[in-house]
Amino acid sequence: AALGQELIGTSLSCFEGLNICTSGSATSCEECLLIHPKCAWCSKEYFGSPRSVTSRCDLRENLVQNGCGSEIESPASNTHVLRSLPLSSKGSSTAGSSVIQMTPQEITMSLRPGDQTTFQLQVRQVEDYPVDLYYLMDLSLSMKDDLDNIRNLGTKLAEEMRKLTSNFRLGFGSFVDKDISPFSYTAPRYQTNPCIGYKLFPNCVPSFGFRHLLPLTDRVDSFNEEVRKQRVSRNRDAPEGGFDAVLQAAVCKVTFLSGPRPSWEDYPSLALLEKEVAENNINLIFAVTKNHYYNFTALIPGTTVEILHGDSKNIIQLIINAYNSIRSKVELSVWDQPEDLNLFFTRKCEGLKIGDTASFEVSVEARSCPNRHVEHMFTLRPVGFRDSLQVGVTYDCTCGCSIGLEPDSPRCSGNGTYICGLCECNPSYLGTKCECQEGENQSGYQNLCREAEGKPLCSGRGECSCNQCSCFESEFGRIYGPFCECDSFSCARNKGVLCSGHGECHCGECKCHPGYIGDNCNCSTDISTCRAKDGQICSDRGHCICGQCQCTEPGAFGETCEKCPTCPDACSTKRECVECLLLHSGKPDNQTCHHLCKDEVITWVDTIVKDDQEAVLCFYKTAKDCVMMFTYAELPNGRSNLTVLREPECGAAPNAMTILLAVVGSILLIGIALLAIWKLLVTIHDRREFAKFQSERSRARYEMASNPLYRKPISTHTVDFTFNKFNKSYNGTVD
Repeated sequence: AALGQELIGTSLSCFEGLNICTSGSATSCEECLLIHPKCAWCSKEYFGSPRSVTSRCDLRENLVQNGCGSEIESPASNTHVLRSLPLSSKGSSTAGSSVIQMTPQEITMSLRPGDQTTFQLQVRQVEDYPVDLYYLMDLSLSMKDDLDNIRNLGTKLAEEMRKLTSNFRLGFGSFVDKDISPFSYTAPRYQTNPCIGYKLFPNCVPSFGFRHLLPLTDRVDSFNEEVRKQRVSRNRDAPEGGFDAVLQAAVCKVTFLSGPRPSWEDYPSLALLEKEVAENNINLIFAVTKNHYYNFTALIPGTTVEILHGDSKNIIQLIINAYNSIRSKVELSVWDQPEDLNLFFTRKCEGLKIGDTASFEVSVEARSCPNRHVEHMFTLRPVGFRDSLQVGVTYDCTCGCSIGLEPDSPRCSGNGTYICGLCECNPSYLGTKCECQEGENQSGYQNLCREAEGKPLCSGRGECSCNQCSCFESEFGRIYGPFCECDSFSCARNKGVLCSGHGECHCGECKCHPGYIGDNCNCSTDISTCRAKDGQICSDRGHCICGQCQCTEPGAFGETCEKCPTCPDACSTKRECVECLLLHSGKPDNQTCHHLCKDEVITWVDTIVKDDQEAVLCFYKTAKDCVMMFTYAELPNGRSNLTVLREPECGAAPNAMTILLAVVGSILLIGIALLAIWKLLVTIHDRREFAKFQSERSRARYEMASNPLYRKPISTHTVDFTFNKFNKSYNGTVD
């Protein structure tokens, strides 16, 4: 937030082309201070030129430039530390009241609306700090096995906690639920034993809400003895009255004087529970079998949730883990924050070790001024700590020059009050010095309201009163000037934006911000947008105009004229120099070569090694069918570094016989390979057919004495027929 505020201040005069201080139409010093924290007021009596309007509310640097000098009202927010005791390094062995874990302890702030001020505070978790642990146990019937396992809890817990602190005290309380329906069994037969009829556990004590059984003590035996006395009870619904018991334990001083909360009162809200826990510097540890309570860590600061085994056997380690978790973080809370204040800070610092110091940076900002002069107070307190920081806040909403006001001042012609460089005229008096009276004949002074003879009064945009022009208000902007001849909206626009958003409109003329020119301030003087990847402006193929490249090389295009298919590339350009050097045996002093290579630094090598990533490799074919290679790289001074081979690389003529033998050998190898493949395929096919024959032969079943291929020469066929002979019918067969 502080960074954002600073950015607003540095760009204040450029916001949408307007100066927010001068455009705020402030008529008094106090109004000016409320516009923006960077605005200042000039209380000098004679300020500005008589023939122009100069705003007294402006940026400080503008007021100084306009001749205000040191009579400038611009209060700033500030902070004063009233009490800052040093942090302790170790806890006290008594009550811990002399231990300082937070510094400073008291500060005051004077705030100007919108102007942030920042202060530092430090918090330290000291070693051997006293610990009070109040064990609040659920004694409903479901906790019977847990009660059996914590009979000697006090002894074991004290042994472990004394490894962390030498000042440890234990307290004990219990709860079940409200002794009213529907939370508990209220029928007469359940009054003395609500477990009647329950086969698993037929005897238990009457139901109750909360009982304080043992105040905080360092006598561990008393804790164990009190735990052994406890017996479970029975309630009707599953959710027990834990929050109600926590609230009563947190405010035990009130509870034990006035008695427990009546059963008919509702369960406490989370907001009430959070308030009482924080006020009494208590950290809650929920030891539960389910993780439903995790949501409460965000609603109740300083709360830790640990998962308890079904039989509570891990209760000792659970408490130690929760204690270490509490001591490993510092969380700030705010008390009684005024409504018109904004606070910015990191609320939680985690991952700390005992003895570490956590530093917090707190920024405070007033949004407005209160109606009357008041002093507000608020408190910053680490959750679970006794220490706190008291912050007193006053509001700097008045100007110092307002104290010395002069009623009926001679500076105001005796007709007004002089205050902060201006005259506040009495009723019926007008003018900057209250020198005119309403209704007075002013016809002789009207010509003083004309810019020139024949022009309308106050340019037709104001009224002439007391030989001065009072300009009309306009929804488009501000009308000003001694004759209302100027305004802040009648300037050239670009795409509908006044002065392209890069300047301010003054009397019909755009006053461009640095880096812009033109009638409407649309032309940027920044050439960085025209710089190509090689560092050249518009790739040396055009001109940078208004932040954009206008390509002049035929065929060139692109944002930086980097594309040009028809342009000679750098290799072609450098080739002329290299060819000239080869032709004249590498002598750059030749007049022709000197002209072609005037911007080149020549380096001759035997082998081209491209070790520079910025270098470009070029090569071309010479007239003798040789290859000439060189590299070039642009130098910061604008010249090029050429690395050239001493001699072109020429390959030897090919041997015809070698080529012929290679071709013939290749043909023979290919033929032999094809024959081998054919033979392999035929062999595979024959083997498959033979295997098939052998398989069919093995499946044949006949005796050796008979030939399965032999057929008898005589065949017998039977044909059924009917014929008529001598009108007689015969049926028979023919062989």
